[in-house]
Amino acid sequence: MPIESFNPHTGRVLRRFTAFSWAKTARILGQAHRAAATWPATTFAHRAGILRRAAALLRERQHDLARLMALEMGKPVTDGRAEALKCAACCDYYAEHAESFLSDEIIKTDAGRSFISYQPLGVVLAVMPWNFPFWQVVRFAAPALMAGNVGLLKHASNVPQCALALEKIFHDAGLPPACFRTLLIGSDLVEQLIADDRLKAVTLTGSEGAGAAVAAAAGQHIKKTVLELGGSDPFIVLADADVALAAKTAAQSRMINSGQSCIAAKRFIVEKPVIKEFINLMKTHLLALRPGNPLDDTTQYGPLARPDLADELSKQVSDSVAKGAKVELFGGQAKPGTALFRPMILSNISPGQRAYSEELFGPVALVLEAKNADDAVRLANDSRFGLGAAVWTKDVRKGEQMARQIESGAVFVNGLVKSMPELPFGGVKKSGYGRELSYLGIREFVNQKSIWIGKEAVPVAKTE
Repeated sequence: MPIESFNPHTGRVLRRFTAFSWAKTARILGQAHRAAATWPATTFAHRAGILRRAAALLRERQHDLARLMALEMGKPVTDGRAEALKCAACCDYYAEHAESFLSDEIIKTDAGRSFISYQPLGVVLAVMPWNFPFWQVVRFAAPALMAGNVGLLKHASNVPQCALALEKIFHDAGLPPACFRTLLIGSDLVEQLIADDRLKAVTLTGSEGAGAAVAAAAGQHIKKTVLELGGSDPFIVLADADVALAAKTAAQSRMINSGQSCIAAKRFIVEKPVIKEFINLMKTHLLALRPGNPLDDTTQYGPLARPDLADELSKQVSDSVAKGAKVELFGGQAKPGTALFRPMILSNISPGQRAYSEELFGPVALVLEAKNADDAVRLANDSRFGLGAAVWTKDVRKGEQMARQIESGAVFVNGLVKSMPELPFGGVKKSGYGRELSYLGIREFVNQKSIWIGKEAVPVAKTE
């Protein structure tokens, strides 16, 4: 895939970039490797000062960054500004908490003193997607840099200007240039990077296929990986729920980033007594949303990031309808080869349909009927994915009980599933492994070293 800025709203290529050669990539890796020998010697206070300046720059440049996101992948500027501010908050969070998260942990043993020490691994490669072009990177970079690692970014090929803008923010904040570099490379050089001994670990957010390829390459070379992959998040609505609030939140969740979010609710599992009410309310909310130019402040959802993504989503829908799915809200593409995709609702979802088993990465809501709470949990877990989930019920104790039964990395009871610095983020099953964010995230790319120190020798009494 070419490295270029393609505006999905206008269908025009804005800029093309020449991909780095392996020689240039290896040279940058060498610089990062040398930086990894000195960066850990800096103090937490020094690193925190840089992260706080990066946070300030993210806030200062939020309008420019939002414009870049709108141009390169179609995110409305209001959402882009919110993303930049969320990145700033993440930088501030790790600037404040990294030292305590990585302080020596005393463990009682038979030693005079024993503890766990957390030390950086070195150069970490981040392979990142286009849907949240700043947030996905910062939630890796902020903890990794604070831990004393250095980062190399291989961003998605359609957001090169976002990648370079983030590199500039870190450099302008005072980070030594070699400690964070953007690599304008295709996926063909990723395996070669992983094979190089100077690279110590890899984190990837993306598709199952990309995750499997990176994990296989890293496994061959015995290197740590964290994978955050796809999701087909269940959104359970029990009969006793506040259906009006649930339906409003359901529409909001399904339309996060124009439906292009791994933790957007995708499968709406609703108890039979309230399913018609839920569909009607959700339909009303989806129809009220305003599409348009992502650069316009009044736009509530933009196009999908590329026309081929809309084409594939249309095929998933048509294949599912051909096998029995029912269209409750008509939308979709106006014509093949275009990126705008209006919201749709499908019901009568059943095994054998692509809508039942695959992730639909766009604004298509899938409604499944549940007989009762136990059936809802069964349907929620009948998926190869396990990233996020939501449960809506007025019985909070029951909601918590169901949350414990659902196979996913996070469950929100009576709330919108979201990522935040305080809570770990990641999945199970085909949604990946490892965690980002919280204290768990910063401990992924460190050597959790056990240190045991013997008791002082008892002096031997002298004999006359």
